Amino acid sequence: MSPESASPARLRAVEVSGDASTVEGPLRGYHHETYVVPLPGVDGAAGAARWKCREPRGNLLWFDRRCFRSEEELLRALRGRITGVPDVFEIDGLPLQRFVEGQTLGTLHGAGRAVPDGLVRQIVRLFGETAAVTSRTLTVDRRCRPEDRPADGDTDGFVERLVRFTERRVYAHNLGEFGSLFAALGLDDDAFGRLRKHVRGLRERPFCLLHADLHRENLIVDADRRLWTIDWELAMVGDPLYELATHLHLMRYPSWQRRQVAEGWRRAVEAVRPGGSRGWRQDLGRLVGYKRAQSVFTDVVREAVSLGRDARSPRSRVLPAAVRLHGVLADAAVPLGLDSVPGPAEIGAALARWSRAHTDDGQPPDRPRLAP
Repeated sequence: MSPESASPARLRAVEVSGDASTVEGPLRGYHHETYVVPLPGVDGAAGAARWKCREPRGNLLWFDRRCFRSEEELLRALRGRITGVPDVFEIDGLPLQRFVEGQTLGTLHGAGRAVPDGLVRQIVRLFGETAAVTSRTLTVDRRCRPEDRPADGDTDGFVERLVRFTERRVYAHNLGEFGSLFAALGLDDDAFGRLRKHVRGLRERPFCLLHADLHRENLIVDADRRLWTIDWELAMVGDPLYELATHLHLMRYPSWQRRQVAEGWRRAVEAVRPGGSRGWRQDLGRLVGYKRAQSVFTDVVREAVSLGRDARSPRSRVLPAAVRLHGVLADAAVPLGLDSVPGPAEIGAALARWSRAHTDDGQPPDRPRLAP
């Protein structure tokens, strides 16, 4: 790659490392363009280390609220409190996270497969460690306004802010571009009223730190079978049950292990935050319902953008995308109050119509931006 064609992120990585031949990347990732670089003479707490040099991607879709101003600042504050948190090092004002050498949990044990007991125990330990961290004991700058932070234990207020973000920043913000596609799939303003009714009436639980994105690609297993947790960018303070709901929704455990993990979560949270699991059996389904509803709006946008002009061809990737969206809609039918769900063929036709209406001169549509 010539210097003229290199991205600013790669140029920065080369500058930091001092040797272009040692730069690895870009790594797979949504929010950042990331490269891995060695820094001679700079090791992490666990010894010799490589470091992640990254830059935020432009023109991004943000589907989740962000709470903390700096992921690196949060990681520094969690050292010694959360097991398996990457080191942070700063060079010339640029914060770098240690690159965890290992494989993602998803690579080793893909979605739908059981996770070995030893790793499940480490996940459960993580639940307990995050539950022990509260806003009072975490002095890290937050980006959300004080008036937008529900009072400790106000679980209804917490989930209302999540619903409001999805309604305003994902749905309403993208109506100009995706309104016809949303409508074709039976998604309208009334869906949020039905969603609010579905999640209303949660039991009060004391708040704590949440990673809020614990899926198999954010859990790294090193050579010693130790579990590391990366990508804390969506971390927030809130209802501890939301952590479990998000984790179960994203992990796709077999049903027997889902029950095992939920019970482990209950024990770990209660040990450090008495009352943190209050009413969890009654409320877990409501919060999982919110996650399923959120996935509908995010996945519709993502699939449409990913397909681009390919959606105009019946022999393209349209049918697999339509089948995926049909499954997502079916899973969310109850929380969104949908009387019926269009079939894959109908969804594929809607994607094709959207593509024809939003493609100029055969070029794929621009990616819409969702401001954080």
